[in-house]
Amino acid sequence: MSQHVIAETSDGVLTLTLNRPEKKNALTRVMYQALGDAIDGAEFDKDVRCVLIQAEGDMFTVGNDLSDFAGEAPANEARRGGNPLLAALARAKTPLVAAVNGRAVGVGVTMLLHCDLVYLTEDSVLTTPFVNLALVPEAASSLTLPDRIGHARAFSMFVLGEAVDAQKALAWGIANEVLPRSELRARARAAALAVAARPPAAVTITKALMRDPVTLAERMDREGRHFSDQLKSPEAKEAFSAFAEKRAPDFAKVGGR
Repeated sequence: MSQHVIAETSDGVLTLTLNRPEKKNALTRVMYQALGDAIDGAEFDKDVRCVLIQAEGDMFTVGNDLSDFAGEAPANEARRGGNPLLAALARAKTPLVAAVNGRAVGVGVTMLLHCDLVYLTEDSVLTTPFVNLALVPEAASSLTLPDRIGHARAFSMFVLGEAVDAQKALAWGIANEVLPRSELRARARAAALAVAARPPAAVTITKALMRDPVTLAERMDREGRHFSDQLKSPEAKEAFSAFAEKRAPDFAKVGGR
């Protein structure tokens, strides 16, 4: 397990804590692997009947660590083979609960669409700025987000980068409850414990009936191919350069499709 992902099991609940607050819990390849392995492993651990995902610091996660993400070809090409966290989310049989403290960006939002219960703080803000970086949605979110909130709202989040606050996320069906920060972890853990106390086979079957892992995996693979291609595009080069140089990107100079 990565030092930036803390895993603790008690009372039937595996708690996975993102522990890189000094970097806003930006996710590295090592963290993705640790999270994916833990979620996969929960299925075979008789002591785990629910997984709770939470984070240290003032925000849930800023998404990908861009320096780690763009710095090495293997990390980029891994999108074709499947990000280990995303693949684990697609096939997860163990119920997942998320406690989202503050902002969640990119994969920090799309992973919530695979969680069975989601709790937000009053200051939570959700953003999916893939297109801003000349990229495309991932984690099967091109399927799950429109299914959850409708095409028009999802398109606005993806293409216009609309930020969704906690109350709107609650109203749109992305979250179950909005809480003060001081109450978030206790509420999410209580929910995870309640899930863990239910008949495990009935819970697992119910979750399985509510989702189609094959469809999710197929959509992730399709997204991954486009993601990898876009990452090598002139658009992405301009977007990442503009981000590093703290300026507005100029996509007009890189041409059209």
